Amino acid sequence: MEKIILTASAPSDRLDAFVAENSDISRSRAVKLIEEEKVLLNGKSANKKSNVNAGDRVEVTLPDAVPLEARAQDIPLDILYEDNDLLVVNKPKGMVVHPAAGNYEGTLVNALLAHCGSSLSGIGGVMRPGILHRIDKNTSGLLMVAKNDNAHNLLAAQIKEHSFTREYEAVVYGNIKSDEGTINAPIGRHPVKRKQMAVTLKNSKEATTHYKVIARYEGFTHIRCILETGRTHQIRVHMAHIGHPVAGDDVYGPKKVIKELSGQCLHAKKVGFVHPRGEYMEFESPLPDYFTAFINKLGGMK
Repeated sequence: MEKIILTASAPSDRLDAFVAENSDISRSRAVKLIEEEKVLLNGKSANKKSNVNAGDRVEVTLPDAVPLEARAQDIPLDILYEDNDLLVVNKPKGMVVHPAAGNYEGTLVNALLAHCGSSLSGIGGVMRPGILHRIDKNTSGLLMVAKNDNAHNLLAAQIKEHSFTREYEAVVYGNIKSDEGTINAPIGRHPVKRKQMAVTLKNSKEATTHYKVIARYEGFTHIRCILETGRTHQIRVHMAHIGHPVAGDDVYGPKKVIKELSGQCLHAKKVGFVHPRGEYMEFESPLPDYFTAFINKLGGMK
């Protein structure tokens, strides 16, 4: 069992809302935990509608997770390369990489299990077989997938050593003044909004993003980003940190809806790595339709 201790810095009208806003726990799961008396408010059981006051202590007990077997599903995959050791897959926008609470089906892993059968590395566990790295649901683009444990270990070492090439393209809000630059800013869990990441010195890891301007439009800039590190939401957090959040990103940017986009305009365009058998390989995917359509619209606003 895992215990999470939360201390309220500001009042909240409901205990379930407070737990959800200050942890990775969903609102519905928070309600269930409260009903099961696994959430204590100042050491006592409480109602989901209980008020939380500044200074209150909330203790959440999470039961041990029961491993689930991901189910194979016949979902089409856009595979750029495949051999006995690995695959390079072009993930569409809107697809979740691996099963998790609320998304147990329709994920990339479900599709991979149908395509590869048992030929995936087991290091990621039953819910993440073959998965070496991930991109967000609403980010499109390239992912490497390991088909055996040896390949997984060798490729994961390159990711850890920052020798793995990752290049993205994005459209961001505003006009970036410099044609290129580097953002060196550590990223960790947001101190208040626990489902978000943030530039912070507390419990963070170093993060470096290089960017270069491709084109400028009225109110937006098209950029290329090269990652030295691969932190969660790195590009989204870094660009928001310098005042240019990714277009369509309503988590780190404006809440306004861009009807041409469903989520952030961010594409993992290129990956490069040394194959487990020794050869350097590099793959690139074209910009998807949603991305090019948005750029074409912006082109008329120059």
